[in-house]
Amino acid sequence: MAKPHYQLYINGEWCEGSTNQVLDSYNPATNEAWATFACASPADVERAVDGAKAALSNPEWAKMTATQRGKLLYQLADLIEQNAEKLGRIETTDSGKLAHETVAQTRYVSDYYRYFAGLADKVEGATLPIDKSDMHVFTTREPIGVVAAVVPWNAQMFLTATKLGPALAAGCTIILKASEIAPCPMFAFAELVEEAGFPKGVVSVITGDAENCAIPLTSHPDVDKIAFTGGPDAARHVVRNSANSFAVTSLELGGKSPIIVFDDADLESAANGLIAGNFGASGQSCVAGSRGFVHRSILPEIIRRVEEKAKNIVIGNPLDTSTHVGPLCTKAQVDRIKDTLQKAVSQGATIRFGGQLLPTLL
Repeated sequence: MAKPHYQLYINGEWCEGSTNQVLDSYNPATNEAWATFACASPADVERAVDGAKAALSNPEWAKMTATQRGKLLYQLADLIEQNAEKLGRIETTDSGKLAHETVAQTRYVSDYYRYFAGLADKVEGATLPIDKSDMHVFTTREPIGVVAAVVPWNAQMFLTATKLGPALAAGCTIILKASEIAPCPMFAFAELVEEAGFPKGVVSVITGDAENCAIPLTSHPDVDKIAFTGGPDAARHVVRNSANSFAVTSLELGGKSPIIVFDDADLESAANGLIAGNFGASGQSCVAGSRGFVHRSILPEIIRRVEEKAKNIVIGNPLDTSTHVGPLCTKAQVDRIKDTLQKAVSQGATIRFGGQLLPTLL
């Protein structure tokens, strides 16, 4: 069976990269290449930005009313909901996230687009009066311009919605830079953008490495806004890249989220929360509850319950509905966790369960 191949989506056209570079996308559950995808070069980034800038002044988009933009977003939302199973399974195959998570999240994401669709014609505000009788004061609202949306691999459909939804509602144009680690769901999403009827150049979807794709995009002088989700190291580069153009930049970075359990808590509920917060999405989430603060009076019982639940976690194929925890996305993630475990033990932690890439309790 032939592997699917995903092309770049630039200015309403499907194309290979200008250098014809093609990479394999690996299924983390099998470590087998299941698909291929085209990679963008600086020349492809230039084409995407030029197209997005041109679309801002194209009457087909620029003269579209807010209500009409909302209707396009409603259409996109319906298509996402109708294709949630397909999109979710592609994301699972590409990243290793559990299918029941990706499908459910994709269905939920459709409502994000509906929310922003309804908001498109309801952007309000106040115009302050002045005491000059011969002057008229008014406020006009214009889209900020070309938006570069950079999303990571671990929650692509959700994070894309939080960036594209408001930008499209406001009349901006968007270049979505998908993670080269697992970009295939974003190209499947681009097919729905095209089907929904957005004019050419309004949304482009590209992927590639930092040197050839991310840096040229985030440092481009015609990019007016950068919406980035990812790690702090990459974010520092994004801020530096955007400095010359003064692009408005928003950063959503990783966290070290605590789970706090007081002595009057429902212990069973707390133990379930600790398990879900730590092992959901195999722990590969910026909102993972990676720290636990437990009142000392209940600590022994919480440890006992969490350890017992950890032993019952089912690890397996993320497409199997009986699986609780799927694979890590990349070998780099595996190596990082091994290193973290070793450091924790060297600093005095005791392995209560696991330690060999099974669910581990320290």
